[in-house]
Amino acid sequence: MKKPKMIIFDYGHTLTYNDDADQIRGHEAIMKHVVRNKNNLSANDINEFAQGFFDEIEQRIQNAGIEMHWQISTRLMYDYLQLEFDIPLDKIEQVFWDAAFPDHAMSNTEKMLDYLKDQGIRSGVISNLSFSSINLTERINSLLPGNDFEFVITSSEYVYRKPARIIFELALRKAELSPDDVWFCGDNTISDVSGAADAGIFPVWYHSDKDCSYRDKSLDVPPEFNHLYIRDWLEMISILEKL
Repeated sequence: MKKPKMIIFDYGHTLTYNDDADQIRGHEAIMKHVVRNKNNLSANDINEFAQGFFDEIEQRIQNAGIEMHWQISTRLMYDYLQLEFDIPLDKIEQVFWDAAFPDHAMSNTEKMLDYLKDQGIRSGVISNLSFSSINLTERINSLLPGNDFEFVITSSEYVYRKPARIIFELALRKAELSPDDVWFCGDNTISDVSGAADAGIFPVWYHSDKDCSYRDKSLDVPPEFNHLYIRDWLEMISILEKL
């Protein structure tokens, strides 16, 4: 294990966590921007429709290892429900996401990112996310204002989801680095740890004690290949110091 020139991070449940998800709250927030509601739908009505609508989409496309942008699928849903708004879809996305899924920085994330910056270790983000990289970048900058991420890649804008090798290779090309100069940190042993290893990147399994509602806990078993296991970002600092 050698000191990396760059460390790339997963976003959700790695740099941040969410313990207060409420999609009805998100729909209530966007209803404030409705200018046409032909069927007199409530936030609860929209949420009920959205649950079945998005469940079907996710089952179809994520099993194929790809991602559909939230704005594309949501455009279909809103047009189908005959709803019109006074703001564009990218702003609707931001309003919904902020209200439905408020995030918080993981403990010691800022200290770890400050350490990387001080040591001249570059950083970036790859996230399996249906939302846009613009809105993700704004959220990251709000939660982690001292970050120095060179790029923020979301699967919604590049078709493929981790663990697809191409999404990791894309990051390497953006960074202009070889795989053996890079570490990748994430909480998912398949998408993050195995995906990075398959691309030749050294994997770091970040296993927080925070509960994660969307990750299959049965997968939380140590991978059978070389990797680093940490439970707090201060451990990352300590390990890098020794290198």
